[in-house]
This record gives sequence, C-alpha cells and structure tokens, in this order.
Amino acid sequence: MNFGIDRLLADAALRKPLEGKRVALLAHPASVTEDLTHSLDALVAAGVTVSAVFGPQHGVRGDLQDNMMESPDFTDPTYGMPVFSLYGEVRRPTEASMATFDVMLVDLQDLGTRIYTFITTLRYVLEAAAEHGKAVWVLDRPNPAGRPIEGLTLRPGWESFVGAGAMPMRHGLTMGELGHWFIRTLGLDVDYRVIAMEGWAPEAAPGFGWPVERLWINPSPNAPNLNMARAYAGTVMLEGTTLSEGRGTTRPLELFGAPDMDAKAVIAEMRRLAPEWLAGCALRDIWFQPTFHKHVGQLCNGVQIHAEGRFYDHAAFRPWRVQALAFKAIRALMPDYPLWRDFPYEYAFGKLAIDVINGGPALREWVDDSAATPGDLDALIRPDEAAWAAESRDFRLYPG
Repeated sequence: MNFGIDRLLADAALRKPLEGKRVALLAHPASVTEDLTHSLDALVAAGVTVSAVFGPQHGVRGDLQDNMMESPDFTDPTYGMPVFSLYGEVRRPTEASMATFDVMLVDLQDLGTRIYTFITTLRYVLEAAAEHGKAVWVLDRPNPAGRPIEGLTLRPGWESFVGAGAMPMRHGLTMGELGHWFIRTLGLDVDYRVIAMEGWAPEAAPGFGWPVERLWINPSPNAPNLNMARAYAGTVMLEGTTLSEGRGTTRPLELFGAPDMDAKAVIAEMRRLAPEWLAGCALRDIWFQPTFHKHVGQLCNGVQIHAEGRFYDHAAFRPWRVQALAFKAIRALMPDYPLWRDFPYEYAFGKLAIDVINGGPALREWVDDSAATPGDLDALIRPDEAAWAAESRDFRLYPG
C-alpha cells in the first residue's frame, strides 16, 4: 500500500516533470511518508526545488487546537521559503503567492466529508491555478470513511468554506478524485494530475477505507483516530448546536452531550423512533467534562458513538442519520430545548450554523417539525444519495 507521496518519491520518472520547476507544497501535519518523514523534508531530500509551502485550516503545523482559529504567514525556519496560510487573512491563494511556484503539490489527508475544509481549499487552489496558468498535482491519500455516500446535497446558494460544491455530506471520494470533479463541474482549464495510490482497497476489512498498516496521524487537532473519521459526517453537525461535540476532551467528534441532557433517555428515544438508523455502531451513555469550548468545566451527560471493533458494520453504519436522529430525540423529549446555536459559522453571516453545515435548512426543519418522521427525512435524502452515487462513479480512480 503506497500513498501518492510514497510513489512520487520512489519513482524518478514520476518526478522528472518537476525538474527545473519551482514547486509549492500544500500540506499539514499528516503529510508524511510511510516512514513518517514529513513530505516537505522528503521532497527536499529527493532534490525537488520546493519554493513555497501552503497550509490549510489549522496550519501546516496543526498547532491551532480550536475551530475557526486563523494561521499567519511565516518563513520556514529550516529551509527559509515562505509559508502561506490559506486560513488566515485570505482563504484563496493571492496573486503574490501564486507567483512563487510553477507546480503545486497537494498532499492533504482528508476525512471524506463535505464540510472538512481541505476540499474547499483544493477547489480554491484549482481555480487560482486555472487563472494563473499553474499546474496542480494531488498526491493522493485514502478516504478513511471509504466509499459510502450519505446526507443531503448542498443546495444552490448555500456554498461556503464548509460547502465547496453540490455533494452530500459523506461523498465517498479521495482528494485526487474530487479534483477531477471540481475541474469538470466548474469548467476549469488547468494542468492537473493525480499521483494515485497503489493498492488502496476502500471496501476491504478491517480498515474499510483506511489501510490499518499505516499509522494514523491527526490531519487536524480534533481528528485523533479512525473512529472519529467514521463518525464525523454526523458529529460535525454538533458544531451548529449548543451540545458539546467533545472538544476539550480526548475523544472529540465521537460523542455529544450537555449538562442538562439525559443520555439514557435520548438513546432510548432514538431506538424508539428509528432503530434501523442505528445499525453498524454502538451507542454508550457517558459522562465528560470539557476543558475548553462549549460547557467548559461542567459535568456533561452524553453519548459516545462506537464505529469500531465488533460493533462496526461498514455497509450499515450511517453517521449522518445517527446524529440527525439524536437531534430528533432531544426535540421530542424536550420540545423547547435551545438546540440550535446562532453565530456566524465560518463567517457565514445571517444564517444558522446548522443550515450552513448542511448546505440548506432541510435537516433543521425536519428536526423542529414534531409531525415529521424518519421516513420523511429518508424521502429527502435517498434521491440525493442516488444521484451523487451515479455522478461520482465517473471520477473514481480505484476499484471498490
């Protein structure tokens, strides 16, 4: 099993088009080779002329723990090249930063979820490359959530930094595959290539998307393990609520809760409303006390989602529905609970955060409608999932 960076380093013929070129690297802490060498160090050692580095949200170094924390530009202390932040004063590459390279290598570990901002950064890079006549290569990495597709498709007019395009929440593609989709969908004229992985089997046990022989390195500070990556397409919606998503604990985005929540009652109501939506995982009531973020220092009662071990069924697990069902259960048990958090999520002003996250208001409206059933939401979701499955199949570079 070789990732794109490993193949590029091992094959001089793949690197040959980079000779005489100024090369930029878009990377983060999980941009490492099989032997855990950071891609920047490995590329420099291989003789590639790296002239600039770019960092996505949380920065090249992944040093910013909380969400919506901006990173500054700086000069790399080892090699002296400029490091440009694409989550600071700007979200898109500037004309000045685009002038520092001829080819950009994108080596980002993604989580397979529309809201994870690395794919939006890829879109912005491709658009800038088309405008400035630059080449973009994606050094492909696995989608740890695998091929399953789930959730509502982002609606027109709801594009944002957490909504790069009209795809469901769980899109089932790799970064390299998504690049092809962006180029076709946006009609971009750009020199684009993917250094594909070798031996990736997205439906193979036990990893089902993640090759378990490779170590997990956090692509962002609150992405600590494979269980989080599997649950994230659902638990990310918690960012638009008053419930804690576990930031400030050791298991962020694998759990949810609040000081005034009765976890056992919530689980029981979820099972009553739609037991079939809970297949492929285990729910466990827990207690936790966040050290920062929502409900900091308060004892919370909550639910942890276990999409791992003997409880995990890759084909059956549907994290977006699991979390949606939790919201519905809380609303049924406590109709007046202040569930939705009102703040400018990712700088999208004038819209509720939960709607920005879901690319439209349909999920929130379903939760708040006491007469709406799980079947009603399924009727909205299934056409979106089927349409994306048909559309995205054309962009798959790997069997399975």
